Amino acid sequence: MAVLGIGGLFFRAQDPDALNSWYREFLGIGAGCAAEGTGEVDEWTWKTQGGPVVFAPFKADTDYFAADKQFMINLRVTDLEGMCEQLNAAGIAVETRPEWDSPEAGSFARIHDPEGNAIELWEPPAD
Repeated sequence: MAVLGIGGLFFRAQDPDALNSWYREFLGIGAGCAAEGTGEVDEWTWKTQGGPVVFAPFKADTDYFAADKQFMINLRVTDLEGMCEQLNAAGIAVETRPEWDSPEAGSFARIHDPEGNAIELWEPPAD
């Protein structure tokens, strides 16, 4: 018996409806969304493309994301540069740091949702 993948991500929000709308509008994720090539959209799930998922607890005193947050979402993307341009054009602050990127790990950018949750955007290295 083995786990097949992540089945969901559930977290508290001050305004769940508004936050759901923000994720759908700016990132194309959430119930009723589907990544390219994943089939028909349904009202309950977000259909994603298969690929690597990092599952990694961090030390409690890490400075990699805000100390007052228990988690950070990492989303695998293609064309990180293009996505960052779209987010900037929508008025969403995007942070990049050269030290986050490496040929082995790929490229990273960081944004925050309207409730201050960190979202790391990750473009894995090309195969």
